[in-house]
Amino acid sequence: MTLPGYPPKPRPGDRVAVVSPSAGLSGLFPHVHELGLRRLREEFGLEPVEFPTTRVPRADPRDRARDLTAAFADPTITAVLATVGGDDLITVTPHLDDAVLRANPKPYFGYSDNTNVLNHLYRLGIVAYHGGSVLVHLGRPGKPHPLTFDSLRAALFTSGWYELTPAAEWGDEPRDWRDPAALAEEPVMLPGEGWRWHGPARVVEGRTWGGCLEILHWLAATDRVPSAADLAGSVLVFETSNELPDAREVFRILRNMGERGLLAAFPAVLVGRAKAWDFDRPHSVPERQEWADEQRVAVTRALAEYADDPVVVFDVDLGHTDPQLIVPYGGEVRVDAVERRIAVRY
Repeated sequence: MTLPGYPPKPRPGDRVAVVSPSAGLSGLFPHVHELGLRRLREEFGLEPVEFPTTRVPRADPRDRARDLTAAFADPTITAVLATVGGDDLITVTPHLDDAVLRANPKPYFGYSDNTNVLNHLYRLGIVAYHGGSVLVHLGRPGKPHPLTFDSLRAALFTSGWYELTPAAEWGDEPRDWRDPAALAEEPVMLPGEGWRWHGPARVVEGRTWGGCLEILHWLAATDRVPSAADLAGSVLVFETSNELPDAREVFRILRNMGERGLLAAFPAVLVGRAKAWDFDRPHSVPERQEWADEQRVAVTRALAEYADDPVVVFDVDLGHTDPQLIVPYGGEVRVDAVERRIAVRY
């Protein structure tokens, strides 16, 4: 398998695509969408270009694929940003025109259900970017989170190494998008306690692969993941979604990946901070701490059974919690368990 290559980067003033290959929530929450677009213009100097299905809830998968293909094909577009995640992008990627994507590689930003697109681009030999959402991150209530925006700015415009920073405070309790007035209120934040390191004190460098853990399970079920041989020496990066899979489910997914031989391929694993609060499960802070503790135990158990003593870093801010650090997908990462530092090359 050919290693993924980095696509050219946009510059301030460029036109960038804003697409909804997953859920069309921009049409349901236009106030959040417009805030995200305004910050894209004002904070990053980029001109967003929407496509026909960007604000259409439940658009036909073929139409969403047509828009995403068109965004890559358009020579005036220099990057592609997803508005949000969802749960059915797995039905969209089979309709993409791979020849167009290969011939016109561009930075793609998305997470959660967008793992489908990130993995698809990886298999086409294109580095993409795990993270960044027009609604969730650009449209964050209150003010932009500085760690998120610094990381996103570096990923958009630079090509060198970037050191990830543990968050001094974090949150997983978002404001309710149904209330436009809530956009003025800062999200609830909790004190950060740094990353948690597990495993040998060594330095690992490799290409990243992974994404939202539940989506990885779906991709494995449809036989759309790379082989263990292709992933050998890579760094696994994963996080869990706002559907809040419990520790037992997390273990089962990782166990199944282990049975496929995938976990043995990774000398290092970066685990996103566990999201443990949602509107239908408003866990207390102690309940969230217990949830995260149980998830770490489940991950450690699975890796102990199927992996060869990897370096593991827990509570990295790269998933469904706030802030979110951008991680290249198929790009280079350095996990230094001696100095306890993580750097990525954008």
